[in-house]
Amino acid sequence: MSLFEHAVIVAGHAILRRYRDLTDDASWFLLDFQKGEPKHYIRHARRGVELAAADPSAILIFSGGQTRAEAGPCSEAHTYYTVANMHDWWGHKPVALTEEFARDSFENLLFGICRFKEFAGRYPSKVTLVSWAFKEQRFHLHRAALGYPQSRFAYDGPNNPDALEQALIAEANAIRNYTADPYSSTPFYQAKRAERNPFRRQNGYAISCPELAPLLDHQGPEPYAGPLPW
Repeated sequence: MSLFEHAVIVAGHAILRRYRDLTDDASWFLLDFQKGEPKHYIRHARRGVELAAADPSAILIFSGGQTRAEAGPCSEAHTYYTVANMHDWWGHKPVALTEEFARDSFENLLFGICRFKEFAGRYPSKVTLVSWAFKEQRFHLHRAALGYPQSRFAYDGPNNPDALEQALIAEANAIRNYTADPYSSTPFYQAKRAERNPFRRQNGYAISCPELAPLLDHQGPEPYAGPLPW
């Protein structure tokens, strides 16, 4: 039986353009509102490494797809893995994987769990999600939509963007949308996911995680009522 029980999932936000001076905006493909954020992304990666290194049963999973056409077939997940590797894992070396299909925060959590199962052969008995501090409520909505037990879920937000007031305004709108559409299945979210999948990639999680296939297809807004492996 696998010794791994704990999924530490780091949600990605951007993709590297060049591999030097990683705190410089010019080293990343950034949207306008992301200017000045790379130093915070590095902290997210480091926090994930620290959390996973502190638990021998943990697998660190950097999650985020090939979301930018101008970046080519490079993923957010591979970017964060590269950032950690360039920092020599800050003196640690946990078991680390990439999950390269997620296009939004809901998929960061769900696909991160699926990637854990692909590698470990079992679903995690504990999940820790690392992202912006201000996004904690959003991820608890995602956890509830997946039916993952609250007692086995932890959230770690090591920092916030410098433009926090602007982020909080946008997040309040996101909370309203996710509350009405827990599985982000409306045309609004489908269009966002299509835009963030310029290379038309398709994940295989319904095959590697057959117990979750109905959940992966569920569109809501009513809660998923089928059996779950946790």
